[in-house]
Amino acid sequence: METHERDPADRGGEHPPGLPLGPDSLIWRYFGDHRMALLGPRAAVLQNMLPALGQGVEDHSVWFAETLARLQRSIPPIFDTVYGVEPESSGHEVRDFHRTIKGRLPDGSPYSALNPDTFYWAHACFVEHLITATDTFIKRLSRAEKEQVFAESITWYGRYGVSSRGTPRTYAEFESYFAQALEERLVAHRTAAYGVGYATKGWPRPRRIPAPVWWLVRRPVNAVSSSLTIGGMPPRGREILGLPWDTTRERRYQRFARLSRGLDGAYRRLPGRLRVHVIPLRAYLREGRSA
Repeated sequence: METHERDPADRGGEHPPGLPLGPDSLIWRYFGDHRMALLGPRAAVLQNMLPALGQGVEDHSVWFAETLARLQRSIPPIFDTVYGVEPESSGHEVRDFHRTIKGRLPDGSPYSALNPDTFYWAHACFVEHLITATDTFIKRLSRAEKEQVFAESITWYGRYGVSSRGTPRTYAEFESYFAQALEERLVAHRTAAYGVGYATKGWPRPRRIPAPVWWLVRRPVNAVSSSLTIGGMPPRGREILGLPWDTTRERRYQRFARLSRGLDGAYRRLPGRLRVHVIPLRAYLREGRSA
């Protein structure tokens, strides 16, 4: 059950000290990397498995009618909170967009997107996605590097101007927080199940692709999409959503992950525009650095 909404300015004490974000930070280095997409929609699906967040998406967004459009609108403001010229202003815009997202859960209890518990879960899923995608597809992260990402994420979260009450203060606490959510708090909410439905049912034919062409490519497209989507979910998440997986698929997934990590050197020799989202790429150029 959700607790009552608090004023975002009620920080419950100051945010714990975090590390700076900038061209030398790990979050800058990895968050805008296109290889984040190799983990599939992990962050978005886990976010919507929290009942309050999933219900807010169902009640107040066009998730079912315009899934891709919603993602395209959501990503740039989040990037601006990390890479923008005025990141605090961008963070406050993200926060204020959520002010009207409130209502009641099926059991009658209230929910609000600005409830610190709900808002932090959305942020935590981005952080966990970044760490997992980097460790899986880019390079193995040391414990110290994971702790650094978490410390930088405290600075990132502080830019939203939302209470930090009850949020993890260390990476060890963050790990326990996330594990506890997976075991005890997440559910197969309709929005989450919809977000991974194509992984088992396959994609419908895009309007711009002729039917004969789609007939030729749909099997490999759906196979890759299913592997990245289901493989990118944590085992407990798959269990909750009833997603099929087995040891054979896991071995193939891990072989692909090893190949991706092995190609990191070659990947980094590609032009920045092919490796990094345009918003972080512009941020690096603004700082006189290369991505």
